[in-house]
Amino acid sequence: MCGIAGFVDPPGQVRPRSQAQAILERMTRTLFRRGPDGQGFWIGGPAALGHRRLAIIDRAGGTQPMTNETGSLVVTYNGELYNELDLKPGLIQRGHRFATACDTETLLHLFEEEDIEFVRKLNGMYALALWDAPTQRLILARDPMGQKPLYWTLTPYGSFVFGSEPKALFEHPEVAREIDPDGLARYLVYEYLPAPFSIWRGLNKLPRASVLVWHWNARPDGPPCRPVITTLSGPPIQPARQHEAGRTPCDPSELRQRLITAAARHCRADVPVGVFLSGGVDSSSVAASVVDSGVFGRPDAVRTFSIGFDDPSFDERLHARAVAKALGTTHHERIFTAADLAALVPEVVNWLDEPFGDASILPTHLLCRFAREEVTVALGGDGADELMGGYPTFDAEPVARQFGRLPRPLRRLIQAGGAALPTRHTNFSFDFKVKRFLRGAIEPLPIPLRHQRWLGSFDGPELLDLLVNPPAVDVEAELVARGEALVGSSAWSEDPEAALLAWYQENYLAEDILFKVDRASMAVGLEVRAPFLDAEVLGWVQAIPAHFKRGKATLKRAMAGRLPRTILERPKKGFGLPVARWLREPGPLSDLADNLLSNQAIARRGWFRPDAVQRLLSEHRAGRADHRKPLWTLLALQLWANRWLPD
Repeated sequence: MCGIAGFVDPPGQVRPRSQAQAILERMTRTLFRRGPDGQGFWIGGPAALGHRRLAIIDRAGGTQPMTNETGSLVVTYNGELYNELDLKPGLIQRGHRFATACDTETLLHLFEEEDIEFVRKLNGMYALALWDAPTQRLILARDPMGQKPLYWTLTPYGSFVFGSEPKALFEHPEVAREIDPDGLARYLVYEYLPAPFSIWRGLNKLPRASVLVWHWNARPDGPPCRPVITTLSGPPIQPARQHEAGRTPCDPSELRQRLITAAARHCRADVPVGVFLSGGVDSSSVAASVVDSGVFGRPDAVRTFSIGFDDPSFDERLHARAVAKALGTTHHERIFTAADLAALVPEVVNWLDEPFGDASILPTHLLCRFAREEVTVALGGDGADELMGGYPTFDAEPVARQFGRLPRPLRRLIQAGGAALPTRHTNFSFDFKVKRFLRGAIEPLPIPLRHQRWLGSFDGPELLDLLVNPPAVDVEAELVARGEALVGSSAWSEDPEAALLAWYQENYLAEDILFKVDRASMAVGLEVRAPFLDAEVLGWVQAIPAHFKRGKATLKRAMAGRLPRTILERPKKGFGLPVARWLREPGPLSDLADNLLSNQAIARRGWFRPDAVQRLLSEHRAGRADHRKPLWTLLALQLWANRWLPD
C-alpha cells in the first residue's frame, strides 16, 4: 500500500521543474507512514506526480510513478489488484510487453486498451492518478467500495491538486487550511465526513466507484473546465426485485467457495501475511477461508491476531482463541488498558488530519500496530455487515416501523419509561439499546435519517442547541436527499432492506469503517485487505434479495460445520471500547475530557455553547444519561483542532 500526491499547473503558468520537485517532496513527505519503503517523482509539462511506496509485490521492480514504454502515460497508484494475473494474458496476446511483475504496469497497459473504462475490469482496492500527456488529461479513480482514499481541489489560481490525505494537499502553496462550517456540522451528525464532502473548505473526497477526468479549456484565455466525475461501477446494491433468479434461497456453499478463492487471491504477497481474528463471524470466516485455501500449506502456518481490554464486556479474546484452536492457526493476542488508550490518543491525532468520532479507531490502530510486529499484510472481515445486514439496526428497522404505528401518547409513555432506565456503561447494555432505539423511532422519520440517529452523535435539534452559529446546510435534510439520490425515492418504500444496504455501503462502510481501517493501518505501514469486498464475492452477494441475507444468515449457513456453533450463534459485539465508563470514572481519559471540554477550551474555538457541552458531561458523570457518543465526538474534534487548525 502507498501514498500518492500531485498537481497539474494551469496553461501558461507551469512552474520551474525545481520548484515543482520541491512541492512534490513536501507533499509526499507527509505520507511517509503510508509508504516507508521508498519515494518517487515524475514531472513533465504541467503535471507533477509523486509517490510513497509500501512494497508488497515485486519489491525491486515496482517503483512509481511508472510510465508506459513511450512515456506518454504515467501513473501513481495506491492499492492492490487481485485479478492482475487474470488480466495479463489477454494484454500479452494483444502485444503488450511487461518489464515488471508489479500490478501498476498492468494498469498502464489496460488503460492503453480501454481508456477510462479500464476501471470496470479491475478487481481490487485502489486510488490512482494517471496523466495522459497526448490529451493533457489527469484521471483520478477510486475503487468500488472506497477502500482507498483520494482527495482533490481546484485552487483559486487554477492548479488541480490531489493526494491520499488532506495534509499532502496542504503542502501545495495554493491550498489553504481552512475549516468548512458545513463540514463541521456534517461531522457532528455522522461522526465522519461522507464523500464528496470533507472538513476542509474547498477540499473534496472522490466518492467510491468514481472516475474523475480533469483538463483545461483548449483556449488558453478561456475559463477552466470543471472536473467531470463519472460513476462507472454502478450502485453497491442492486434492488432485489431486479434479481428474479434470486427469489429462491441461494446455495451457501457457493459463497463458501467464493470466499476461499478470494482469500487465496488476497494472500498473494512477497511479504508476511496474517489475519485479524476477533472471534466474530466475519473475521472467523476469513480466517477459515485462508486456512482452507491451502496457500500456506499447514493451518499452523496461518498467523492470527487479536487484542483485548481489561473490561470483560468488551473483551473477545476467549472467542478468538476458540476459533484459532478450531482452525489450528498460530494465534497471537495482547491486552490493553485505559492508560494504553490514553497514551495513544495524541499519536493518533498527529496523523488523523480529518476529525473522526468513531472511538474504535483506537483499538483498530492497536491491533494494526501489534500485527505489524509480525506481518506486513493482514486480512480482515470488513464489509460483511454492510453487505448482509449484520448490524442490530437492521433487526430494529421492522420493529421501528411497527412501533411508529402505535398511538403517539403510548409512544411517549414508552419513551418516558426508557428514559427512566438506570444507565449502565457495559458494551451494548439494555438501557443503551432501548434509548438508542427510541431516539430514532419515537417520531416517524425517513429510513436513512432514522438509522443515522441510531448511529450518530447529534440530531438536528441537538445540533442547533450545541452550535453558536447554525450551519448554512440542513444536514438531516441533505442526508435524506442523498439517500433518495442513491437508490431512488421509490426504493425506500418498495425494497427498504436493499435500500438500507446501499445506504450503509455508501456511507458507513466507505467513510467510517474503511476510512478507519485505512488510516489506522497505514499509520504503521500495514496493508489490510478485505476478502468480503472482492469483486467476485460482491457480485454474488449483491444478486441475493436482501431478506435472504438478513442477519448474515447466508454467511452463517455457509460456515456451518466449519466454525464452532457458539461463534455462529453469538450476537454481534462490535470493536468497541469502554468509553462511557472511562469518561465517567477518574482516570486518564476523564482527565483529558476535563481539559479539552472545559468552558475555556470550548470558548476558545467559538463553535459550541459551553453550557451545552458541560450539560452533556455532567449528565453523563451523574449517571442520568449515557452521552458516550456525543462526548467522544466532541473530544475527538477538540483534539483534532488543537493539532490541525492554526491558532
